[in-house]
Amino acid sequence: MRPIRYLYALLAALLMLLPSTPALSGERTVTDSMNREVAVPAEVSRVICSGPGCLRLLTYLEAQHMAVAVDDIEVRRRSFDARPYAMANPQFKTLPVFGQFRGHDNPELILTLEPQPQVIFKTFPTRGHDPVELQNKTGIPVVTLDYGTLGSQRQALYQSLRTMAEVVGRQDRAEAVIAFMEGQIEDLKRRTADIPEEERPSAYIGGVAMSGPHGFQSTEPGYPPFVFAGVRNLAYREGLTGKDLTHANVAKEMIVQWNPEYLFLDLSTLQMGDKAGGLHELRTDPAYRTMAAVREGRVYGLLPYNWYTQNFGSILADAFFIGKLVHPDRFEDVAPAAKADEIYTFLLGKPLFEEMNGMFGNFAFTKVPVN
Repeated sequence: MRPIRYLYALLAALLMLLPSTPALSGERTVTDSMNREVAVPAEVSRVICSGPGCLRLLTYLEAQHMAVAVDDIEVRRRSFDARPYAMANPQFKTLPVFGQFRGHDNPELILTLEPQPQVIFKTFPTRGHDPVELQNKTGIPVVTLDYGTLGSQRQALYQSLRTMAEVVGRQDRAEAVIAFMEGQIEDLKRRTADIPEEERPSAYIGGVAMSGPHGFQSTEPGYPPFVFAGVRNLAYREGLTGKDLTHANVAKEMIVQWNPEYLFLDLSTLQMGDKAGGLHELRTDPAYRTMAAVREGRVYGLLPYNWYTQNFGSILADAFFIGKLVHPDRFEDVAPAAKADEIYTFLLGKPLFEEMNGMFGNFAFTKVPVN
């Protein structure tokens, strides 16, 4: 009987070893933004991207061809569409749909996809379909990502690029993208680092989109292009953190009282039409008409900051335009439109400034007519 007991013991030991040996199962483990250990295939070539900005990150990694389906925002056809990653990849409009935008995934649709994705990436995991439930319903590993920002949450963005790259085998490209972003930011900051805070020109950015277009009171207290370009953001206050940094609605009376030297208009506000939005307000509201920047024509158009969350390439491009405008002697070598195309070409593979500018009345990087 003793040899039989030894045999059972040996078999039990082997069974205990199998789940923890990825090489035997063709799997490996990655840690996602929710600090979950997620088992993914050893080699991944088919994915879907759920949530705002998720497909943008995949495109930055030059892995967009791995997407076998998209959420429904990608197949919509609109006169305004300021998502450079989608403009660079019109084939997204022809892919099957796996669910609604903002992470409202449809497990039944996912299970009908042919071919099936091997991994589901999911940004903003607390929105839409719960990632754990989605994984349980589909049997497909779900890897969550913290989309981050180019401001205080830049390291979260970089970690998500690295996590996604680890899954799809694009580690070298992830490091190149991170180095490129850091290089652009360092270049911007270096040009204005020695300007004292009190000598930096004051500015306000209005019309910033947030889950849709908004009017001129919608702004970003932590607006990265102002930080990078050496500009005082009058909407910023010491002690602001989290969501208070990323969006705010400022009282019109406060904007008028501030009377910034420069006014900037996020062109996403043009989605609201000719009779609404930030441009219409600047042209018609008597209170705004009292500001010196409006009277003297110091209102300038910027590429949309948010469009299915933050457009990182456009943010960097906007910063170089702002720097060129307010510190011309320190940005003599910068041609803003060409710089935008340099950024888009690196991140997305093609120049896009002219096409995007055309969608927004050719108001980007120039004076916006308000008088």
